[in-house]
Amino acid sequence: MYEVISGERDVNRVAVDTFKRQVASGENILEVEAGTNGYKGDNFGHASRTYIRLQNIMDTDMRVKETHDSDGNVDGFVLEMAGDSELTTIINALKFVVKVLDEQRREIVG
Repeated sequence: MYEVISGERDVNRVAVDTFKRQVASGENILEVEAGTNGYKGDNFGHASRTYIRLQNIMDTDMRVKETHDSDGNVDGFVLEMAGDSELTTIINALKFVVKVLDEQRREIVG
């Protein structure tokens, strides 16, 4: 599998094991980290937790912008990237995220 990061990430007061790797293409490097504690069969209080982090390690042209509802509350985000190598790194990073979350979900669900 992938290296378990020492210690656990706190996601809304629940510990979640995460996995990380660096993805490179051309001149840019992106670090991706993901994890979940799997399905728990409930809403927020006792439900699963999921963690995803993308971080520029070298020359990744990216911007993150919050989106807001009509009352001004944050209701999402937009990730913008520029460059052909960034296209490749984000595709590979998202594939990694899906693989990690799918494997962790299966470990817990059976």
